[in-house]
Amino acid sequence: MATPTTTPSAPPTGRVADKVCVVTGAGSGIGRAIAHRLAEEGGKVLCADLSENTARETAAEITAAGGVAEGRAVDVSSSAEVDAMVEAAVARWGRVDVLVNNAGVNLPGLLHEVPDDIIDKTLDVNVKGQLYGCRAVIPHMLTAGGGSIVNISSVNGLVSEPFLTVYSASKGASVMLTKGVALDYVKQGIRCNVICPGWVDTPINHAHAKLLGGLEHVYDTIDSFQPIGRPGQPREIANVALFLASDEASFMTGSVVAVDGGMTSQ
Repeated sequence: MATPTTTPSAPPTGRVADKVCVVTGAGSGIGRAIAHRLAEEGGKVLCADLSENTARETAAEITAAGGVAEGRAVDVSSSAEVDAMVEAAVARWGRVDVLVNNAGVNLPGLLHEVPDDIIDKTLDVNVKGQLYGCRAVIPHMLTAGGGSIVNISSVNGLVSEPFLTVYSASKGASVMLTKGVALDYVKQGIRCNVICPGWVDTPINHAHAKLLGGLEHVYDTIDSFQPIGRPGQPREIANVALFLASDEASFMTGSVVAVDGGMTSQ
C-alpha cells in the first residue's frame, strides 16, 4: 500500500479568521480534522459530537494549540438538539458563518437483511441530520448576509459498492440536498457545497472492511478501486473543507467535490 507524501504544513494565514464555525461529528476522524483546520486558520469552532467527551477533547486540543473552541454533545438526528447547537454558537459568538455537516454513520449490510432500525438510524443521522443543520443555520446566515455550508457526503453518494445500499442512498441524498440549498439561497449570499471523500483511514469504514475481507486486505488491494493506491487521511479532506468554508471559494455553490484518490475517474 502506498503511503501519503508528507509535506510540511503551510503556516496559517487566517483564511477563516474570526468566522464562527459549527462542525458536527467533530469528536473523531474527518470531523476532528476539520475542526482543527478551521481553528488553525482563525475560526471560532463549536465542536459537536454525539459523545460529549470526544467533542470536549477536540475543543481542548484546539484551545491548547492557541485556538478558540468549545465542545458540545449533540445528536444530529434530533431537530431540537441541532437547533440548540446553532443557538448556542450564536449566543456564544453572535452568529454562525460556517456549518460543516459532517456527522454520519456507516452501517453496512445486504439490503434484504437490513432491519428497520438500521435503515432509520442511517437516514436519521446522514439525511435528517444534514437537513436539520441547514434548516437551523440558514435563518442566521440570512440575517448576517451570507455564509458557507459544507456537507460531507461520500464517494458512495456518486457510486455504490457492495453492502452499502442504504448508506449510498443516504449519501446520494446529501448531494441533492446540497444542490437544492445552493439554488434556494444563492441570491442571499449563502453558499452550499458537498465533499465526497473516497476511502479515508477512519474507524467509520471498519465495519464495511470486515465484510470485504478485513481492513488489512482492503488496504493491500486498495489500488484496485482507489487508483492513488492508499487511503485518504482525514486532514486531506479537512483541507478541502477549509477551502470551501473560506472566501477563496466565493464562486462555488452547489459544487460536488470528489476527494477520492481517483476512484470516480474510472
